[in-house]
Amino acid sequence: MGASGADRRVLVVGGGAAGNAVAILLRRAGVPVDLVEAGADGNASAGSGITLQGNALRVLRELGVWEQVRASGFGFGSVGITAPDGTVLHVQDDLRTGGDDLPATLGMRRPRLQQILLAAVRASGATVRLGTTAKVLGQDADGVSVRLSDGSEHRYDLVIAADGLGSATRAAVGIADKPEPTGMAIWRVEAPRPAGVTRTDLAYGGPAHIAGYCPTGEDTLYAYVVEAHRDRTAIPPASYAREMRRLTTHYGGFWPGITAHITDPAKVNYTWFDRLLVEGSWHRGRVVLVGDAAHCCPPTLAQGAALSLEDAWVLAQLLTASGTWDDALFQAYYARRIARVRPVVEASVLIGRWQLDGVRDADVPGLMARTMTMLRELP
Repeated sequence: MGASGADRRVLVVGGGAAGNAVAILLRRAGVPVDLVEAGADGNASAGSGITLQGNALRVLRELGVWEQVRASGFGFGSVGITAPDGTVLHVQDDLRTGGDDLPATLGMRRPRLQQILLAAVRASGATVRLGTTAKVLGQDADGVSVRLSDGSEHRYDLVIAADGLGSATRAAVGIADKPEPTGMAIWRVEAPRPAGVTRTDLAYGGPAHIAGYCPTGEDTLYAYVVEAHRDRTAIPPASYAREMRRLTTHYGGFWPGITAHITDPAKVNYTWFDRLLVEGSWHRGRVVLVGDAAHCCPPTLAQGAALSLEDAWVLAQLLTASGTWDDALFQAYYARRIARVRPVVEASVLIGRWQLDGVRDADVPGLMARTMTMLRELP
């Protein structure tokens, strides 16, 4: 293929963190990009809060959205470990995985992050189609034929599958890997932030394995409790607020004030923890996976969004630096990412397993420190 980015057309399937990021970076290099997202609102109403470590903020700065993110979120530099009654047992400084000129951690409302990223995609000149899905019809050595849900058919030099954990594109190109439940689940809700909450605090023990919260702005936080997963069909969505309150009423400190606001079941999210790590390669021909379509792990290290954003950064670097988009390039992308992603997935799953099994002498701080130290290096 020729070296000119403008000679190539790329389809990005999925408008989450990874899809939006890779679209922005490819457009910056002059590559024509179409982005399709199944959600009619571009995921702008999805989720409650998100914890972004420094290595995620480093990529957001590269995307040109860091100032908006900083203004919209709440940065902090430590995590508190508390007893279930709220007594602070230990405060640990967070490692600045994005470098010393960025906060160690920033919490923000997930819908706000989506709005910022989607606006940046539009401003980049990418063509955005919301409420749209894509189906790979076939491919050859030079490109991929795709049919969109509006019935139109298109030809692309590359399809980037950023369509998440249940990626239909991953399955369509013959990658059989599927997410597997880890045995844990999480309840999440957004609530007003008490003035004294200026960092993440985590309580281990009580009726849940973990009860925690993260400030997401001047007057908001998101709170969560982690427990062994239950049969989702046995928990009616109308009972979500009641079920989460049943767990959080056993925690002290700032929790009573938070629990008082867990009243609307529509604002409570219940999700199982899953594990996924596609091995061998993250591409088939000219279809390549990024983000949750390639890997996913429990949020015990809060690295999900960061790893997805790093995927986009690395893939865009390789694509824009090379005149040839071929198996060697995509395998180089996989090799760079798997060496970094695998230890995070394995550590995240192991921490959860230790909790489920009640392992009392587990070196959680040591494992976390080793993993986060690795993430300080550029991806």
